[in-house]
Amino acid sequence: MNITRREILSTAATGFGGLAASALFADEAHAQANGQKLDHPAKAKAVIFLYMDGGPSQMDTFDPKPRLEKDHGKPLPMDVPPTQFNNNGTILKSPWTFKKYGQSGLDVSELFPEVAKCADDLCVMRSMTSNFSEHTNANYFLHTGNGSQGRPSMGAWVTYGLGSTAKNLPGYVVINGGLIPNGGLDCFGSGFLPPTYQGSIFLPRPSAVADLKPLEKTEALQKRKLALLKRLDQSILGKMGNSSAVDAAIQNYELAFSMQSAVPELTGMTDETEATKKLYGLDHPFAPARTFGFQCLMARRMVERGVRFVELTHPSCGHDRWDQHGNLKQGHEDNARMVDTAIAGLLKDLKARGMLDSTIVLWGSEFGRTPMVQGSNGRDHNPFGFTVWAAGGGFKGGTIYGATDEFGYFAVENKMEMHDLHATMLHLLGFDHKKLTVRFGGRDMRLTDVFGNVIKELIV
Repeated sequence: MNITRREILSTAATGFGGLAASALFADEAHAQANGQKLDHPAKAKAVIFLYMDGGPSQMDTFDPKPRLEKDHGKPLPMDVPPTQFNNNGTILKSPWTFKKYGQSGLDVSELFPEVAKCADDLCVMRSMTSNFSEHTNANYFLHTGNGSQGRPSMGAWVTYGLGSTAKNLPGYVVINGGLIPNGGLDCFGSGFLPPTYQGSIFLPRPSAVADLKPLEKTEALQKRKLALLKRLDQSILGKMGNSSAVDAAIQNYELAFSMQSAVPELTGMTDETEATKKLYGLDHPFAPARTFGFQCLMARRMVERGVRFVELTHPSCGHDRWDQHGNLKQGHEDNARMVDTAIAGLLKDLKARGMLDSTIVLWGSEFGRTPMVQGSNGRDHNPFGFTVWAAGGGFKGGTIYGATDEFGYFAVENKMEMHDLHATMLHLLGFDHKKLTVRFGGRDMRLTDVFGNVIKELIV
């Protein structure tokens, strides 16, 4: 069949429109049609990822190291690889004290007095490692299981696997607090998966989605326009044959119409009690804490409405995320003050509503930090042993898994790869990570590549 250049451009333009629309609106019917069969009964059905952008210091948060106190100011008595900036000084003790909390006796820094009250719900993994010490590649690795851009994010994989039960919202949402990670929007991309599974960006405010307000004066007029668009797209399908992009566009126009009422209801919070708003810190005296509290409350409301994967990015609190190469004390204190109340509120609220058992709450970053001082009061990047924690969704609360050496530099016990975390999360969501694959580039691709093991010790 001969196709003119004008016809090619015409059909391509429609396809690009479908890609743009499907990146924002992930409609339930399309997602469920592409959901995969579970490999075993799932413990979790949704994920909330609390992304701590920049690299919190493990020995200052959830992995106390008394040896740093003892040897403060002395040279580190071990060989270490070059760090990101490679201008490290002597050992730096933690500026904060630790206490044991809960029946589990979990160690938590004074940076997190509210999260500490939820100690028995936390599964703390102290032996996480990464393959990269630079933010961009490490962010890709954390989010997609690969250090290069262009791969599907874990949110895309989860939504691809589970489909979505959200009737009027996308299946995968990123609530942008104000700081997009190094690596940009590719951290939330769908890669070689259909564009429907890409993360949709919401803002933590009532007008959470741009350009959502209807332009037509009446609902009837808008419905007539949607019906016309549907007929036009269907006519294109008749010429092109099967096209996932155009098919998604047909469904997504209708979802966009539904979102015009669903999003204001979601973000309006009018049905939340004042006690709940206070629990999340919406009255916090620190403005960035109010923003993060709004994000956490939005995340709970999204999961209630069937959204499968919600990621929260950081608001700005006057510092470069958790990336304190200098001014460690003030930087970590302000970042912790911003998130502590809201995270504790989220965990308590999910638990009170019976949702924590089926929702994985993941707290973590792309890497940790060194035990040596950088400048007069900072720490460099450290991918060789750092801490993440998870709560709910089948993770065993009140648990410490793995260990770093006495200085907190290297994982020395039950070393975890990023692929192990991804494999364990997929297992709790009902999937064998080796079987959740898509054929691309001549081989079966997966979130964990050819690596990863389910860590059974982390699971209830």
